Amino acid sequence: MTVSATRSMYQELAAQLWASTQERKPVEPLSARHPELTLADAYEVQRELRAMEVADGAKLVGYKIGVTSEAMQKAFAIDHPDFGHLTDRMLLPDGACLDAARFIAPKVEAEIAFRVGEDLRGGSVTAADVLDATLAVRPVLEVLDSRIADWRIKLVDTVADNTSSAMVVVGPEVPFGPAERVDLAAEHLIFQTGERTQTAYGSAVMGHPAESVAFLVRILDTFGEGIGAGDLVLAGSWAEAVDLVPGLAVEASFAALGSVSLTVGESAGGCAEAEAAGA
Repeated sequence: MTVSATRSMYQELAAQLWASTQERKPVEPLSARHPELTLADAYEVQRELRAMEVADGAKLVGYKIGVTSEAMQKAFAIDHPDFGHLTDRMLLPDGACLDAARFIAPKVEAEIAFRVGEDLRGGSVTAADVLDATLAVRPVLEVLDSRIADWRIKLVDTVADNTSSAMVVVGPEVPFGPAERVDLAAEHLIFQTGERTQTAYGSAVMGHPAESVAFLVRILDTFGEGIGAGDLVLAGSWAEAVDLVPGLAVEASFAALGSVSLTVGESAGGCAEAEAAGA
């Protein structure tokens, strides 16, 4: 296969994922239709998808790292996380109401995001470097939504699909200077999704969420990239993802970092109806 033909394939697959997002119609797994796809190929498809979003007016604002738990890595038969990108269009305010009709098969995870104050680049960046560069952290709810039918994903599918990321509801910013530093590994989470309650500690994310971000920097270095000053970086889920269904109320409460919440409209247009009723 020639380089030009390979680039054409990347662009074609990215266009299919882009159309799936716009039309809310899933596509069959890329891994089944193109079993020759490698992880490197999947990142090239993701890069083409990112370029389409930017060309459409979206602004890149950071990154997300996924597959940080041992269980998920075993499921994908890998020993490392993956990553995707964040745009300004993906960010929603705390307390957001989501219309279920805007997604295909959404799920939600609880985690934290780092906002860094200086560039982080290189193959030797450590968790300590990440903590020193961090200006603030935020509690967040990441909304996942696979463009792959029925979540029948392998690693190349989720990576090409921007790690199955759709939206991020961001909570209040918590300063993270030397005098205000929280022990993020020991930080406690209560994740409430309807009647279900999950609890977890920050150590669930690779021992410490900053380890996850440092690993991301080292991965990005292999692409000649890095995290830029001001970027927002999602460090990975602390608990099991939960299906987002109409009428669901979700809240992630952290012991020292505060809370963040979202609700799902009871029906298509339900959020607008609720806002009108409360006006």
